[in-house]
Amino acid sequence: MRVLAADIGGTNSRFALYEADGLARGHVPRQRDRLCRVRLSTTDAASFADLMRRAAAEEPGLFSSPALLVLAVAGPVRGRRRCTPPNIPWAVDLDDPALLAPGMPPLPPVLLINDFVAQAYACLRPATPVTPVAPVAPVVPDMPDMPDMPDMLDMLDVLDGHPVPDAPTAVVGAGTGLGKCLLLPPSGVGMPPRALPSEGGHALFPFTDEREMAFAAFIRAHTGRQVIGDLVVSGPGLRLLHAFHTGQWLEPAEVAARLTTGKGDAGPDHALPQVLSWFARFYGRVCRDYVLETLALGGLFITGGVAAATPALVMHPAFADAFRQGDTHAELLRGVPVRLVRSPDAGLLGAALYGALNGPVA
Repeated sequence: MRVLAADIGGTNSRFALYEADGLARGHVPRQRDRLCRVRLSTTDAASFADLMRRAAAEEPGLFSSPALLVLAVAGPVRGRRRCTPPNIPWAVDLDDPALLAPGMPPLPPVLLINDFVAQAYACLRPATPVTPVAPVAPVVPDMPDMPDMPDMLDMLDVLDGHPVPDAPTAVVGAGTGLGKCLLLPPSGVGMPPRALPSEGGHALFPFTDEREMAFAAFIRAHTGRQVIGDLVVSGPGLRLLHAFHTGQWLEPAEVAARLTTGKGDAGPDHALPQVLSWFARFYGRVCRDYVLETLALGGLFITGGVAAATPALVMHPAFADAFRQGDTHAELLRGVPVRLVRSPDAGLLGAALYGALNGPVA
């Protein structure tokens, strides 16, 4: 039984075809069940139809009779048929006649979901942490006929805590933009978990002092936009923060590389510690606010390419200080465990799992 999973982000789009036994019973596809995989630049595609055409041309085996296609897209989904992503220059429309044009791959039944619904589903079966801090209870109750997946995701504990059984779990992640999702436990026996997507990354970002306000003015001056979370806790936000502290305009990947090595082109870069601590503080603040807004006492998963590539951004003490800061609920926040998802394929695996539990697979 085959499921084609697609994770369409603002920078890259990933496709993978999975074959797994017992999908209809909720078994989770494993890494070794992946038949083929393709990664493409999202921005190189002129349209959604063009992206699908490119994927089929790159690897024809992707469309070799999958029973279901699960499209996880970085934007709000309307009517289960359309999505207009804020960080992609074209829309995903399953009724677009271009999808039926000659030369297009035939599409199986399609499930269109928000990309952070896929990220949340990937967190249902966390692996043993890479560096365990303390034992952490399962985030959601075990589900029938779902074997453990030790090779599904690499997790790294950032903060220890004690999750509240049956409480919501938060999923927050920085990539090209900032994503948020709330994962609720199953509502009944045999029911799949519920994932509630959010466009919270487009809410105004909370700055707290004059120096941070100066950074907000810097962002407005260079983007001409309101200062939302998408412009602060994200790859573009990392680029803006580095430019604010150094005057140098580098690509996010270059900034991340310098944060890892502590060096610039001419040797040690003495501004990097400030860039690192500021970004860690902003990340912790975003996560804290979302946990408080949703009472996600089941725990927090941090996903997305920014922290996966540069774990120091959330392992820095400034993250923990910001996450646990609060005049009224500091004790509550200290009980919330935080884990970093390290797998670059989390979106693909989560999309496949979503299809297994919610799709019309017989």
